[in-house]
Amino acid sequence: MRYLFFTNTPAHVHLYRHAIEDLQEQGHDVLVLGRDYGCTRALLEYHDLPHEIYGKCETTKYSLFRELPQHYVQIFRRTRRYDPDLIFGVGSYAAHAGAMSRTPVVVVADSEPTTFDHIAARPFVDTFLTPHTFGKDLGANHYEFRGFKELAYLHPDVYEPDPTIRDRLGVGPDEEYAIVRFNAFGSHHDVGHTGFSPEKRRELVSALSEHVTVFVSDEGGNPAPGESHEFDLHPALLHDALAEASLLVADTQTMVTEAALLGTPAIRSNSFVGESDMGNFVELEREGLIHNLRDFDDVLSQALIILADDSAKERLRKRRDEYLSDKVNLTDVIVDVATTAVVPKERIERTVAVTHR
Repeated sequence: MRYLFFTNTPAHVHLYRHAIEDLQEQGHDVLVLGRDYGCTRALLEYHDLPHEIYGKCETTKYSLFRELPQHYVQIFRRTRRYDPDLIFGVGSYAAHAGAMSRTPVVVVADSEPTTFDHIAARPFVDTFLTPHTFGKDLGANHYEFRGFKELAYLHPDVYEPDPTIRDRLGVGPDEEYAIVRFNAFGSHHDVGHTGFSPEKRRELVSALSEHVTVFVSDEGGNPAPGESHEFDLHPALLHDALAEASLLVADTQTMVTEAALLGTPAIRSNSFVGESDMGNFVELEREGLIHNLRDFDDVLSQALIILADDSAKERLRKRRDEYLSDKVNLTDVIVDVATTAVVPKERIERTVAVTHR
């Protein structure tokens, strides 16, 4: 079999990399079409995945729309040349490549606000796979798994922490540190949404720095404010640093879920928080694994409460272990779908841990 994977963001590389490695070990041909966005290229190279870059995109709202025509030219050309048997992706790029090449398409989706992407992709997707918390119905070909897309790389059966991460960061064995993650809000699904203002970013870092060492990971590439340190290790090591941290504060999305699955206390604050929030964040908060807070003063207060509680992380780890006891390793699902369930399509009900929505 010949498999084509689309990785348009760094998170997509993490989502599919273990499945790609498993399929290669089984003797299948695999190609990744990646977009040079953020650290996507760096992750593809770090994990030595067979890839080609179809285009670039900056972390600004208008870069994607400016580059889009050339993206599609390159995607169609490279897809036709590779001639895959099955395509995996997260949105419309994969769907339209499948339509052009008459190839079945599997999309792993977990973000309800990406309405435009769902509309553009839906007519051309043979199988949607979503977490059990997903709040939309994507039609007759919509299947769900118990868990989150991040469990493709952070499930306890998959993830192995780097024991040298503290040395790499330059922190002591018992030194507490926090990670602050800032969003660039440049993706199409971020239009109209906001996070911490530059002033609030400085205030947040200043308050945390009085209690712990602070590392800043800024998607927009801005310098770390105040007394904080830039996270300057390879981006592939970010999860290892997150696993050891005492706290994550973020106005991004994915890293908050990752923190919860790693057992690290996490606070999420952006304009997505509220009554129409995404199902995965609603459930994680209900289970006591994260805090979704819109008001900045509440963010500061909760952060200091967590840092003052020496047993906060230990309690969270126990809660995390209980929560994950019935959640799937998504890599197993993806590989099973790839090798047994989509060709022919009617066999998908036999796939491990997948149920019809």
